[in-house]
Amino acid sequence: MSAKITYAVTAAVLVVYFVLVGSRGVMLVQAGTPLTVTFGVAVLVLPVIGIWFLWKNTEFVRKANRLAAELDAEGGLPVDELKRSPSGRIDRDSADEVFARRKAETEDAPDDWRSWFRLAVAYHDARDTPRARKAMQHAIALREGRPVRV
Repeated sequence: MSAKITYAVTAAVLVVYFVLVGSRGVMLVQAGTPLTVTFGVAVLVLPVIGIWFLWKNTEFVRKANRLAAELDAEGGLPVDELKRSPSGRIDRDSADEVFARRKAETEDAPDDWRSWFRLAVAYHDARDTPRARKAMQHAIALREGRPVRV
């Protein structure tokens, strides 16, 4: 629950920031000189890109959470079996061992979104965020019946 609140607060702060930056861009365009119009348009591009990125990220998180809820209802969420140091840090060898099993599971069932979801969790535990995100996107595409890009 705390992660959802943090995400919502961060998103709200970003939206306020985008509105402020956008208003400055509009003011520059309204000044009417070629230089201020050029800067104003350039400034207006930033909130547009930011809002698009925030939307896409929110959509990704919502879909991943939906898969997690579905997998949890089936009893198929991966169990946290990782060894940790006294400080709570994940043991690298333990993460590698779990990752190897998840990768083999995915290779055995490449069209099963569940195995891709569990692989994404293993990538995340191994601190490989880009691959975790790609694996989760793959799981979402499989679940939605969309073509999967390799």
